[in-house]
Amino acid sequence: MTTLRLILGDQLSTSISSLNDCDKAKDIILMCEVWQEATYVKHHKKKIAFLLSAMRHFAEELKHAGYQVCYRYLDDDSNTGSFRGEVERTIEEYSIDQIVVTEPGEYRVLDDMETWSKALGVSVEIRADSRFLCSADDFTNWARGRKQLRMEYFYREMRKQYAVLMDGDQPIGGQWNYDADNRKPPKSGLSVPPHYNNEPDVISETVIGLVAERFDEHFGDIMPFYFAVTRQQALQALEHFIAERLPTFGDYQDAMLEGEPWMYHSHLSFYLNCGLLLPLECIAAAEEAYLDGDAPINAVEGFIRQILGWREYIRGLYWLMMPDYAELNFFNATRPLPDFYWSADTKMNCLKQCITETQQHAYAHHIQRLMVLGNFALLTGITPQEVNDWFLIVYADAYEWVELPNVSGMVLFSDGGYLASKPYAAGGSYINKMSNYCQGCQYKVTQKTGSDACPFNYLYWDFLVRNRAQLQTNQRVSMMYRNYDRMKPEIKQAIADDSQQFLASLS
Repeated sequence: MTTLRLILGDQLSTSISSLNDCDKAKDIILMCEVWQEATYVKHHKKKIAFLLSAMRHFAEELKHAGYQVCYRYLDDDSNTGSFRGEVERTIEEYSIDQIVVTEPGEYRVLDDMETWSKALGVSVEIRADSRFLCSADDFTNWARGRKQLRMEYFYREMRKQYAVLMDGDQPIGGQWNYDADNRKPPKSGLSVPPHYNNEPDVISETVIGLVAERFDEHFGDIMPFYFAVTRQQALQALEHFIAERLPTFGDYQDAMLEGEPWMYHSHLSFYLNCGLLLPLECIAAAEEAYLDGDAPINAVEGFIRQILGWREYIRGLYWLMMPDYAELNFFNATRPLPDFYWSADTKMNCLKQCITETQQHAYAHHIQRLMVLGNFALLTGITPQEVNDWFLIVYADAYEWVELPNVSGMVLFSDGGYLASKPYAAGGSYINKMSNYCQGCQYKVTQKTGSDACPFNYLYWDFLVRNRAQLQTNQRVSMMYRNYDRMKPEIKQAIADDSQQFLASLS
């Protein structure tokens, strides 16, 4: 019996479940670059180049380890352009009896795979993805009976289960969460270390040329190209973060500085989400740094919470709620995405900086995504579908399982509070506190209304007014309505007029 083992582009790990019990002498490993996956949304050019290069390097690693690898290149004349087409072609070429694949990270792909057995006439085994620390079934069991799902409680259970930063049954340091210590604004004189940089080799250079030719209409810059594209390089990136950035990561993880796109963040989501790194090894490296006295508890706990807590929670929520989650629109937002999300042609300096850096690097850190780019989309009522598509397109670590709950649930509150207890809406003062963006802006962050006022200031109140029916019973927002109700009529009118004029200009 010949088994076809399909490895997807975000499953670049020799520990992937589809390779378990593989017979190297008989089984065929299929990896395929397909047009459909590169274009179902028009992914950032740098994202496509990164993943194709990582795939090609992983295929070489498998070959050197003795696996029989069938690799389909994007520019092969016979490439069918889809997973199903390439699987069907391989079944015929190698007389395949059964298919083994690890469950994909996106619902649409799984939905198609579940039809393959009948359509292709072979047995298809879809295995759980054991790289994640909480299975979809375990998350469903945890969520059962809860009216609201809060990450903090999920995270505590994961800490206990995996004995991470624990002293017996209590958290090391006496606290589960040090987030209150991780909100320092940037100060002058911060020295941000250089981010990890890997020079492109021949494989990467070939891919870069292919992407430049075939995807020239897609968003973003290809160069400079600095990604880790092998397992060994990804481990070097992890080591670099632990030594150079982790000690200061906690204090300034929410800070934003013009000209410093990387700050103290790890940038390991690139490699975690495609399989080059595994979550437990990243967690263990950070925990060891704390135990050795090389990094403080607030930095280490904050980093671990992103992986053991938030990442696993988001993935569990995605599979629990799909496919209906993609259609939620709590505020009935219908405004189209403004053109400047592609061009960065806006007078609002915070948006200009974050979009420009996204274009250059296929990356922005979580506060830039949430409190600048996402906050603007929330306040102006941009339709969730267009915002989700944009976030999925532009970031090299974005796959639907991680992007959709973060955007629809966290950024846009489209699920009405299932994920977050309140909308993450804010005026310009938050951005001014956590960045130096406002210093170089044509608008004045201290001015609340008028043509020179920061648009975030009046748009914040306009958002609350427009959505009062949905939000006024939310205990975490009710105080803001009391503040609004105490405003003088002329201030309320100025907020309405400025907002109407600004929103009209977006069209």
